[in-house]
Amino acid sequence: MITASEQAIGQLKQLLEQQDNQNMGLRVYVSPGGCSGFSYGMGFDDAPAEDDEVAEQEGIKVFVDPYSATYLEGAEIDYVDSLMGGGFTVHNPQAVKTCSCGQSFDSGDGAGAAKSCSAG
Repeated sequence: MITASEQAIGQLKQLLEQQDNQNMGLRVYVSPGGCSGFSYGMGFDDAPAEDDEVAEQEGIKVFVDPYSATYLEGAEIDYVDSLMGGGFTVHNPQAVKTCSCGQSFDSGDGAGAAKSCSAG
């Protein structure tokens, strides 16, 4: 299952405090596309779907659908803050190739549908 770094947990707690529903969880998913074959996505969700895998780390609930769970096993969400801005990243041991945009990866199994990269 996917985990989160201390930096990501801290940032997620701050973001969840701004939401009306304190029972929300973070939905993390992959979808075909991106410049390397798959793209990461995440956002808050009110509740898990019936077939979601659910993990909880330091009070943060994470929801992952079965399709995405296959590609996110062992991955870690991190939050990186730099002079150029901050953002969430995913460190994925299953990615055999990642794009410089940091939002796309290739699983090496021939799945996914690569699109041209918009990152410079």
